[in-house]
Amino acid sequence: MSKVVWKPNAALVRHANVTKFMAKQDIATYEDLMQRCTGGIEWFWDACVHEVGIDWFEPYMQIIDTREGLEFAKWFTGGRLNIAHNCVDRYGTHKKHQKKVAVHWEGECGARVELTYRDLYEQSQQVAVYLESIGVERGDAVALYMPMIPELVPIFFGIMKMGAVVVPIFSGFGPQAVVDRLESASVKAIFTIDGSLRRGKELSVKKDLDEALKHTKTVSKCIVVKRLHNNAPMQSGRDVYYDDSVLIAGDSYDCAELPSEHPCLYIHTSGTTGKPKGTVHTHAGTLAQVVKEHYFHFDFKEKDTFFWVTDIGWMMGPWELIGSLHLGGTVVLFEGAPNYPKSNRLLKLAQDTGTTHFGVSPTLIRMMMKEGLQAGRTKIKTLRFIGSTSEPWDEDSYMWCFEKIGQKKAPIMNISGGTELMGCLLAPLPIQELKACSLQGPALGMAVDIFNEEGGSVADGEVGYLVCRKPAPSMTRGFLGDKQRFLDTYYSKFTHVWNHGDWALRDEDGQWFIRGRADDTIKVAGKRTGPAEIESSLCDNPFVNEACAIGVPDKVKGQKIVCFVVLKDGVGHTRYLKTDLKNKVCDDLGKTLKPSQVHIVKALPKTRSGKIVRGLIKKKFLGKDLGALTSVENPDLLKGIPSSN
Repeated sequence: MSKVVWKPNAALVRHANVTKFMAKQDIATYEDLMQRCTGGIEWFWDACVHEVGIDWFEPYMQIIDTREGLEFAKWFTGGRLNIAHNCVDRYGTHKKHQKKVAVHWEGECGARVELTYRDLYEQSQQVAVYLESIGVERGDAVALYMPMIPELVPIFFGIMKMGAVVVPIFSGFGPQAVVDRLESASVKAIFTIDGSLRRGKELSVKKDLDEALKHTKTVSKCIVVKRLHNNAPMQSGRDVYYDDSVLIAGDSYDCAELPSEHPCLYIHTSGTTGKPKGTVHTHAGTLAQVVKEHYFHFDFKEKDTFFWVTDIGWMMGPWELIGSLHLGGTVVLFEGAPNYPKSNRLLKLAQDTGTTHFGVSPTLIRMMMKEGLQAGRTKIKTLRFIGSTSEPWDEDSYMWCFEKIGQKKAPIMNISGGTELMGCLLAPLPIQELKACSLQGPALGMAVDIFNEEGGSVADGEVGYLVCRKPAPSMTRGFLGDKQRFLDTYYSKFTHVWNHGDWALRDEDGQWFIRGRADDTIKVAGKRTGPAEIESSLCDNPFVNEACAIGVPDKVKGQKIVCFVVLKDGVGHTRYLKTDLKNKVCDDLGKTLKPSQVHIVKALPKTRSGKIVRGLIKKKFLGKDLGALTSVENPDLLKGIPSSN
């Protein structure tokens, strides 16, 4: 296994938030801390919410209620609170904090905007007043289809403030992907933007949304933020400009005092079959988990600034806003491509804003490496920690990031969890040493283990299933409209144990590593998707009968998409068909998910129960040993799968 590359100095250990917590709880060592946290999750989460300063309108009566089973545990029952109050209101109305910068934003054109906590408070008040005026009620879903612009932040918290549920949607998704998410959550209103900039070109975000809105009946109001002032198409009665509606609304609003289990977010994630899964997250559970990770694992303090390279449509967007602002810190947002107009753009922005915590993906680092050392020569003098998630590291990229970006001083806090958790199963603590590519160990309060096929713990050095033996506050409360799919996805393999679907390994020194997905989920440039969405898009073509999508290794993106399609009887293979199919997926799901290759095959190999054997197709394409084929109904069809060579 890899060697230790970073050790905390005495000053960091002495002043770390987790060290202070351990002293209060009379805990002497890291090992004792982990034993108490995993063995007594009720003790930990009770102590945690007090330590991180969560403000309750009414205190909770019970930490966890498992009367409906471990799979549907309820947390902090009897309590009432609101994420917006904790992250915005208590700072925006406080004389000491209201003038502090909460948000730094940079547009691709070089424009910069700062919002104070007072700005966030006043504008989120207006958002709440306006939504209530158009008939949005507590529990209604309100979507965000917009990039990370300054207005997004007060909109995000304004929705939560009045008790509605935020549905963040990646602004690069095509119409069909947007429709699926709007319908899944029964979205009542949506915020968007007239357009945005990427690599010097104008993107017509509103036009793309209009195409999606033609195919959904739930959205009654579309609020458009002016970014490019490009006279975007506006439908009378449905569409209004943000300036002409929200910003002229009143700003007197009493923050909703919500039960702990009231939903705050519906975030969609893709699996290997079916449509996107709508995960359900609550005010208390989300706040407790996200702030715990900022406070303990990233040692985030009020003076710090967090800049995670993400979109609001991915979990890390809401995660960054909630955790950083609850602790009274500052966040950095940006518009456009990360390497335009120069490859060191993000590092220069981090330097200019005094970023202390910089969140990246391995894909982004590989892109920087490919473009040369210019990015690596930009020093972020204030940098304390580098964050990472979404995909496994390779050691070359990890060490380049640690040495060039972190200057061997800022450790890479490599965390692993997922949208369904709204948090992490594995996450380092700043008081422990790190090996290259490791995640160090279980996150606090998470009863994590590695299982073999029989449901027993594996020995050190063995790869197995990453699982969680006990509930956690932020675990999704199911999938929107599909309780059984939730149970099948996470609890069908091991009884009453959350199976996350990742391969993991713990080495002889106790350091944990992720070894990739145990299912067919595809991750392109850190964006997680499932084959089903891509295959569905391909099959919408009138010439296509069946389709299979796989993710294969890519030096820059981590994975790229390769597709295999079966044409309908009597259809000839035209020279333009492959290009048409690639463009179809791009139009439906966005440029990120455009296949790199499409192959026409006679038939697809399947199991005896009729499931396409994507794993074997991937092995055949990559030239790997296929192993036993006893479960395949028609193994000879694997010979028709082309090789990547």
